[in-house]
Amino acid sequence: MKPIAWQWLAASSVLIAALAASAETRPQYGGTLHVSMHEAPLSLDPADRATPDSFGRRSLTTLIFETLVTVDKSGHATPVLAESWQAGGSRRWQFRIRRNVSFHDGSPLTAETVAASLRLANPAWNVIADRDSVMIESDLTEQDLLAELALPRNAIAKRDADKLSGTGAFHIVDWQPGKELTLGAEENCWRGRPFFDGIEVELGRSFHDQMTALQLGRAELIEVAPEQTRHVSQAGQVLMSSVPMELLALVFAQDASSPEETSLREALGWSVERGSMRDVLLQGAGQATGSILPGWMSGYGFVFPAMADLGKARSLRGHVHAVPNWKLAYDSSDPVNRLLSERISLNARDAGLSLQPTPASNTDLRLVRIPIASSDPWIALQNVLAAAGLPLLSSKGQSIEDLYAAEAATLVTRRIIPLVHLPVSYASATNLKNWSLRVDGSLNLSDAWVESAKP
Repeated sequence: MKPIAWQWLAASSVLIAALAASAETRPQYGGTLHVSMHEAPLSLDPADRATPDSFGRRSLTTLIFETLVTVDKSGHATPVLAESWQAGGSRRWQFRIRRNVSFHDGSPLTAETVAASLRLANPAWNVIADRDSVMIESDLTEQDLLAELALPRNAIAKRDADKLSGTGAFHIVDWQPGKELTLGAEENCWRGRPFFDGIEVELGRSFHDQMTALQLGRAELIEVAPEQTRHVSQAGQVLMSSVPMELLALVFAQDASSPEETSLREALGWSVERGSMRDVLLQGAGQATGSILPGWMSGYGFVFPAMADLGKARSLRGHVHAVPNWKLAYDSSDPVNRLLSERISLNARDAGLSLQPTPASNTDLRLVRIPIASSDPWIALQNVLAAAGLPLLSSKGQSIEDLYAAEAATLVTRRIIPLVHLPVSYASATNLKNWSLRVDGSLNLSDAWVESAKP
């Protein structure tokens, strides 16, 4: 064979191999994605305030519904259902609604439907439909308004009796509140059809049961408890974690009734060994903290002390004669919460305080996990206060100094004692491709697909 023929054969072999490799990695349509979640929401309506915020709820919302805008990690807003926006006067903004978009029931997206959805989610706003645009009047600046509109609770939904319809990549096929959700691919989605034919979501599953489902092939995507992330990573499974997006904290049910009680609450804060809790009980996940907002968001988290100081705790305790027997509530569905509560109780006892962990709800304080709602620090702080049942901010400042002052004013009341900032983590089967996490810790499955098994 002539040299030129050998060269042609070699080049052809390389080309065929490249094409084969490309075919193996090319996204594939079809199949059903099986997802397992810890949360068990009873409503899919994004504006339903009776259903607590959670990362699972955010993920479900973004599969079915869409917002007018979205905001990236840098705080830059990009259009979604709003094609553009502009100022319409003092504290008045005009959003032009995207054309040729339909709800899952086939009806067109209109300014009237958008306005009705936003009014339900935000009763304090004045929202007016004006031909192909929506006018929003509020006390928020443009940046703040865009950040609020990007929250999942402001996703646009059409409500007909008990039926919900969105514009997202998947529509509701079957909904069993708190148990199971079945979604189907939306063939006429304005963004294009998703790769999966459908998604089946099991709700209310323990982290242990989720891991078992992944290992047995009954689920391709699960949530991972913070204390299990190191084990999952060492086992070689596909793991993805967000920046710290959840606050583990102690929250008192009422304001301190006296300066003496305030001192005892401060003593409790100094007694807790946050670093030990993180290293041992949480297996190194997250960051011990004395601040409400994570450091990556505020930049000043290190200012609030997170190290235990037993001497200071005992000194504060020593100035108070009568010590109450506080009852500490924890979520009994999570075994780690019980261990955390017991560790906090032991730390408190070393400082001369009395703290009794209990799964009961009517208590003096509780151990809570609060999802951080937004990468915007003011929105994040306000939402943490709301979730904890604390007084909300009366106004918003403009500088980092104003933000620090607002957080410091909340902490000095001793109603909330921050402990650890945790990431949200997920694990997947190795053949699940192109899934990711959004800035709010929710799952992004819009371009996900499963690689079929090789023959």
